[in-house]
Amino acid sequence: MANRNPQPGTISRRGLLSAVSAVSLLSLTQIPTRAFAENLDVEGFLALSQKTLRKEDLFEDVAAKMLKAFADIDRKDDLTALAEGAEDQALSNEIAAAWYSGVSPDPDDLEVLTYTDALMWQAMDYTKPMAYCGGPMGYWADPPES
Repeated sequence: MANRNPQPGTISRRGLLSAVSAVSLLSLTQIPTRAFAENLDVEGFLALSQKTLRKEDLFEDVAAKMLKAFADIDRKDDLTALAEGAEDQALSNEIAAAWYSGVSPDPDDLEVLTYTDALMWQAMDYTKPMAYCGGPMGYWADPPES
């Protein structure tokens, strides 16, 4: 019977193949994260926004507009990193500001992404969006319910 390990410290062909296979498998564990990073979609941005704002009632159509606006100012990679767990308080604040104001995160873009669905109206529950009907004719004459 032949000696399978002729010298201490040498590696067999089987051992080498096992090691190479293990290294290959370890490198594959990063692919889902990278795939998500390259393809941050509306659902991913919506999930990130829900986590950041701790709110579940966000609208997908607004998220689509916001993601496009962030992509237009080259922040998509930063959003992806944030979605993957990176810490970026400034970017988290930008996301919150966009959702609460309804305004594009691009300082040079004056587009309103949403008006009546901006979260500021939920935060200021004592008022409503301007030019938005609050009830039937003359509803404002009665005091609010307490």
